[in-house]
Amino acid sequence: MSHDPAPASARPFRAGSDPRDEAPQYVLPLVVRIERGAPPARTDALQTAARAVLVLLSDERAHGDGEWAEAVRNWEDARIRKVVRRARGAEWRRAEALPGITLTGKSAEVRVFPPIPLDGWPKDLAKLQVSGTELDDPEPPVAADPAQPVLWLNPDLEMSAGKAMAQAGHGAQLAWWALSGTERTAWREAGFPLAVRTAAPADWSGLSSAGLPLVRDAGYTEIAPGSCTVVADHPALRRPSA
Repeated sequence: MSHDPAPASARPFRAGSDPRDEAPQYVLPLVVRIERGAPPARTDALQTAARAVLVLLSDERAHGDGEWAEAVRNWEDARIRKVVRRARGAEWRRAEALPGITLTGKSAEVRVFPPIPLDGWPKDLAKLQVSGTELDDPEPPVAADPAQPVLWLNPDLEMSAGKAMAQAGHGAQLAWWALSGTERTAWREAGFPLAVRTAAPADWSGLSSAGLPLVRDAGYTEIAPGSCTVVADHPALRRPSA
């Protein structure tokens, strides 16, 4: 099985000139709930965002003649952009009133919405802030279960939680594209278990050259174009040992 997420002529996360830039640009909005007194843990927010992307991609409304299908196709025909904004209180309630799907983790709530034109944000989402997603983990995350998918973050890059949430979503999406229909069904029926962890510096080179789906950021925000941000290590995509 090839682990390339898309044909060579259509790789949506890569930097540089791309025919996808000529298509109308869409964005997938994600909103994370951050209440003043009870912010979510960073790792849980990243994992919940990644699962939210997978739930939307697998939703029947995103396929065929579904109500979100055209928007999803338009989004996938251009650069695959995701933008994470934050909300609390009445802002969150207004966001929840818009069409979308809310995913709940251990401490995080993330709502994902069908793709929208880059300059066509609904009023109640456009007013939300992108900044202010500096989340922390109260305790170090436990080691990832090697039997489950792991989205490995590049240890050499510093990203805000919002940026890292979007990158984790990209990694989950590349893994989804690389799986067979049977593998996708199994992952969905299991509830999309996954972990997001920062790779050990000594492991990053091996992970990023292992033939697994690899996110290269387009460089719109925070980090340099072409930066490798995430390796999507799904057990079904690992090369057999020699």
